[in-house]
Amino acid sequence: MLWLVMAVLSALFAGLTSILAKCGIKKTDSDIATALRTIVVLLFSWMMVLIAGSVGTITQIETKSLVFLILSGLATGASWICYFKALSIGDVNKVVPIDKSSTILTVILAIILFGETNHLAVKLIGTALLSAGTFLMIEKKNAEEKEIKRAWLPYAIGSAVFAALTSVLAKIGISGVESNVGTAIRTGVVLVMAWIIVFLKGKQTQLKTIDKKELCFIGLSGLATGGSWLCYYYAIQNGVVSVVVPIDKMSILVSILFSAAIFHEKLSKKAAFGLVLMLCGTLAMAIWAS
Repeated sequence: MLWLVMAVLSALFAGLTSILAKCGIKKTDSDIATALRTIVVLLFSWMMVLIAGSVGTITQIETKSLVFLILSGLATGASWICYFKALSIGDVNKVVPIDKSSTILTVILAIILFGETNHLAVKLIGTALLSAGTFLMIEKKNAEEKEIKRAWLPYAIGSAVFAALTSVLAKIGISGVESNVGTAIRTGVVLVMAWIIVFLKGKQTQLKTIDKKELCFIGLSGLATGGSWLCYYYAIQNGVVSVVVPIDKMSILVSILFSAAIFHEKLSKKAAFGLVLMLCGTLAMAIWAS
């Protein structure tokens, strides 16, 4: 049953990623933080390739697959940049649910582009629950607070949209490509993209003044992402996929529980009900539509 423990650890590490990243971008620019943590994630990506013994498959990748993997990497980079920008100015318990709602767009695109209509009723019900839950978790503010507090919202939405595009592009690009190799290639694209943005915006000079404590949290955030990937990979390889996937999706609950404990971010009754709806929608699609 070690795979079950790994599935739980995957969700735990994924949830911790948001919290550690939030701690690392209080003063540090979010673009720089993204570029730095991607270095750590890239190391973990290639570690997975070595563990799986998939290095030799790199030369077998077709041009079409490589192009879509690169596009998927660009979408991932855009999603991460938006996500960490949203986290730098917004509450974890508001940003994470919207980011996780990328599942909604992913399901819609999968139905339209790939004809994945099996268990369609369950998928539509799950999507509806996710949509309702996300809407309830976006708290309404008064006019003065709205301008200040909602600055994170466009970035969170952008994160979700690009995350959905990542899944669709990766599905096309991963055809005939070992999944760990595909992930490593995509992460390499993210790293290049992240540093290009840093230099284009002239933020590289800030690297000298990064708070060491925040740098530590940024590194830990990257380690948490890598740890989550490694645990998830092991659980998928050795366990029951239909059990592993819904456990991994519960990372949203981990993020919100930690945000309450560490940042004292409180959920209203309406937002809590929204969280329950999101969890129900995620479980419905992960278990019955898998």
